[in-house]
Amino acid sequence: MHKCYSRRPRRRDLRETRAGDGAGSGTKTDFCKKSITSKVVDWLPLLDNPAIIKIILNSLGFLQKEKRLTLYAYVIMKTHLHLVASSENISKEIANFRSYTARKSIDHLKEHERPKILELLSQQKLSTRQDREYQFWQQGVQPKRIHDRKMMTQKITYIHQNPVRKGYVDKAEDWQYSSAGIYAGKDDPLAVYTDW
Repeated sequence: MHKCYSRRPRRRDLRETRAGDGAGSGTKTDFCKKSITSKVVDWLPLLDNPAIIKIILNSLGFLQKEKRLTLYAYVIMKTHLHLVASSENISKEIANFRSYTARKSIDHLKEHERPKILELLSQQKLSTRQDREYQFWQQGVQPKRIHDRKMMTQKITYIHQNPVRKGYVDKAEDWQYSSAGIYAGKDDPLAVYTDW
């Protein structure tokens, strides 16, 4: 695992860092790998909708293609998702991801006339939020720093085993909306970086 930066890198740090990891830009960065969990408001099982899952996967794919996010592992459950990722500004990219996927998911629910679900999302909107009619994701996300290879392995194993613990599948790699299959050698529409 390469060094984490939460400050402007020093010249010595830049020599020790692998080429191409972005630390050589001279700007303040934070390339540490982070564990992120994002929950749907009131734990509503909205992530079992294939159209909403497609919105999420497409958004993650776009962020990777644009080199705004490096994804190491993911799992999408019915009520929440887990990611292991890194970025120059992970908080900003996750905020953008959540905003975009919330907006597109709500648009999908409107288009498919789901008034009961929209009413629940409207009830969950914080009264202080005047800029929106609905709340899709629970407020706040705290990316947790992954300090070493052992912790990285633990986090990835934990998120991959989530569908097994819930009884959805017998083997983690059989859950369709997870990177566990990639780690087991299967193809997946969403690429993840496994060489960490």
